[in-house]
Amino acid sequence: GLMPPESSLAMNPYLSRYNDLLPVIAKDGAEVRELMPSSPHGNRLQSLAEATLYGGQRTHLHRHASTEVVYHVTAGQGTMVLGEQRFPITVGDTVVVPVGTPHALHNTWPVPLRVLCCCTPAYTAEDMELLEEAEH
Repeated sequence: GLMPPESSLAMNPYLSRYNDLLPVIAKDGAEVRELMPSSPHGNRLQSLAEATLYGGQRTHLHRHASTEVVYHVTAGQGTMVLGEQRFPITVGDTVVVPVGTPHALHNTWPVPLRVLCCCTPAYTAEDMELLEEAEH
């Protein structure tokens, strides 16, 4: 069949287009683009976002009281801080962050580190607890 005109695609509640999504700086300091935000799409059981850290950047150590997070690295490499562990991550790696586990990302390279973040249930800013203050 024929593709519907672009205007009707833009109003599809099930579709989210990358170039329509503005990145924001999350409480942990990462540049985050919510790929499937629950508002306006209505997803409650999970959400999907892309986090970008630039060369040398690290996120603030934080935890989520009620959210399980799965990270999947799509570009760059860095260090994952997960509870008491620190380990290298690179393109293709996937990491589970259990509910309530302190975690942070550190981009140890000059190229951007991009990580897809799947949150269950859907991410809310209220569920992020910073465990360290921003560095000045």
